[in-house]
Amino acid sequence: MKNIKKEVLKRLLLGIPFGIAIGYVITILISVGLGDGEYYPCVSTLVETVGTPLHAVILQTVLCSILGAVSCAGSVIFSLDRWSILKQSAIYFLILSGAMMPIAYVLYWMEHSLWGAIGYFFMFVLIFIFVWLSQYIAWKIKLKKMNQKLK
Repeated sequence: MKNIKKEVLKRLLLGIPFGIAIGYVITILISVGLGDGEYYPCVSTLVETVGTPLHAVILQTVLCSILGAVSCAGSVIFSLDRWSILKQSAIYFLILSGAMMPIAYVLYWMEHSLWGAIGYFFMFVLIFIFVWLSQYIAWKIKLKKMNQKLK
């Protein structure tokens, strides 16, 4: 148990820059989605809400750091061999969505309506499934190669 706590702390700290990077990518995707050729470091509604672009970017950076920390620290679940892959994935999904949804709401990455939240959650689920399947297939291929080398 002590090693797991140490691993969670290590991943939590390593997740901070990861979260900032993901937040940056999200701002690029939002800027591309707006389609006017400009880069928006954060959503204009967030700037209006907090008062200045600097405060909005600082808030976004802090919340993205938290998102990265939660994401990476939560991934320690996949090292719990006594749990099934279904249980690991479900718990990790709950942890990740529990952090992502409120952060996305506060940062105005989603429309502040029921349909905006449902739409964002649906996109989140699709991305989660895509990443999960990619990782699953990659590990299957690695294991197959390792087993072939052992023969």
